[in-house]
Formats: sequence, C-alpha cells, structure tokens
Amino acid sequence: MLDVCLLGTGGMMPLPYRWLTALMVRYNGSSVLIDCGEGTQIAIKEKGWSFKPIDVICFTHYHGDHISGLPGLLLTMGNADRTEPLTLIGPKGLERVVNALRVIAPELPFPVKYIEITEPEQTFEMNGYRLKAFRVNHNVLCYGYTLEVDRAGKFDVDRAGAAGIPQRYWGILQNGENVEDNGTVYTPDMVLGPPRKGIKLTYCTDTRPTESIVENAAGSDLFICEGMYGEKDKLKKAKEYKHMTFYEAARLAKEAEVKEMWLTHYSPSLTRPEEYMDDVRAIFPNAVAAKDKRTAELTFS
Repeated sequence: MLDVCLLGTGGMMPLPYRWLTALMVRYNGSSVLIDCGEGTQIAIKEKGWSFKPIDVICFTHYHGDHISGLPGLLLTMGNADRTEPLTLIGPKGLERVVNALRVIAPELPFPVKYIEITEPEQTFEMNGYRLKAFRVNHNVLCYGYTLEVDRAGKFDVDRAGAAGIPQRYWGILQNGENVEDNGTVYTPDMVLGPPRKGIKLTYCTDTRPTESIVENAAGSDLFICEGMYGEKDKLKKAKEYKHMTFYEAARLAKEAEVKEMWLTHYSPSLTRPEEYMDDVRAIFPNAVAAKDKRTAELTFS
C-alpha cells in the first residue's frame, strides 16, 4: 500500500490557503518527498505526518518554488538527532545547488547522498519500490517521476508440491529469494505464477504536454499533473512559460488511460480551480481539482 499526500497545490508563491506543490509518499516504513518549496515543513506538520521516515527527496527542477524549503527541512531533521543517511535525487547540478542552499545549513549530523539524473530517462531501485525519472519540457531542465511497487505472481501450491520442494522453503521462495539445499537450487519462478498488477503513481509539474508523460504515466493508478491555468484564454501564456492548462492535462490523462488524475500547481491568480472542472471532466471524467493535503491510499488490485 502507498500512502500519498499532495501536501500543497500552489505554484510560484505560497498563499494563506495554499502551500507550494510538494508530494509525500509513504511505503513500508520509509517516505519519499518530491519537491520541497517554501512552507513544505508546515504542510507536513499540518498533515500530521513525520519528517523522520523521509529517506529520499526528489526534485523536478531547481526553481525556487520547488526547492527553497530544503535548507529549513534539513535543519529540522538535524535538530531531531537524525543520523540515518538522506538521499537526494535531481537533475544535473544537484550537488552544486544544494551546497549553495546549505550555506545556511552547513552542519548536519547525517550524511547526504547525491544522485544526479544524467539521462532522459533513469530508473532507481530502492526501499522496495522503483522510481523512474523522465524528462519533460519546461524552460529549465525538468523531470517527472513515476513510483512503482511490483507484485509477484500468486504462489502455486500444486507446482511446489509437484516439484518436490520442501514446504519449509515455500515462504522464502514466495518472497522472491532463491534457496539452495544439498546442491539443489530452488527459484521463485518454480512456484510463482506470472507477475500481477502492482501500484503505479506518476507526478509531473512545470511542463508542456509531452509524449514522455503519456508513455510513463500509462496505466497509472494515480496521475498528479500540473494545471497552472483553468482559464481557456491562458493557453498562449501557458505555451510561453512552458506550463499546462487543465484541459491539456486532462487530455494527457485520457491518452495515458490512468485511473484518476489530480490537478495541482495552480497559478496564484487561480483562486477557484473547481469552477473549471465540468469542462475538464468532459475530457477525462475521473479528474479532481486537488486541494492541499489531499490524500489517497493506493492498494493492490
């Protein structure tokens, strides 16, 4: 199960009723944070979630509304006597940008590991899930992310018995591990059926529509996508500043055949995004104008 919380839904600047866009995902005792704009700490506290399990922070890009909250968050983690390592993932220049921000947070009691994304698409395996970064189209180098949890095939008792595998090894094989017994090697594929559908979450913001978004979001249980503008006369502005309208996001969701889409990263001038949702749902019915702290539990089918 994935616990997903869209901590904030604002773009460019925080507002009294809307924090900047940041996503937090909890899985199996660890947490991933994607983007960390100004006020992210407050959004986490308002939600009632903990900073302690955060072991990975990903950045889509290095505009201030997506990273300026990092120094304060690092200080808070340090003041809580954290000693576990923290992994940061982001586009090229990650360590340079973070070190510049750490001028005001120079001493931390935990190590920081930097992983720079160097390819148009790059996959990382960690903490029981798979995280994939894919390039999108903003006015600076920018990436979207998919997070997937695989699900092994169903254990086949008849196959295990027919293969003569001792029952004491069944649980180990079901967990995906090989077993050796007196020179005989038993492998999970001997007892498991074909892989079953896992869980897939896709997040992208600050971009024009791209084929990479459709390809990587395909079949997602939840697609969280930028909707900078709901007003239809803002399409020209969206193109100029490399952002997206609600309707463009809805067409991506439809093409990718996702289960549900949450819009986020609203312009500060967009005070009532829900007013535009009838037209959005005419394109993609299962669309939501997300508000801060919107939460979902994604489970296996």
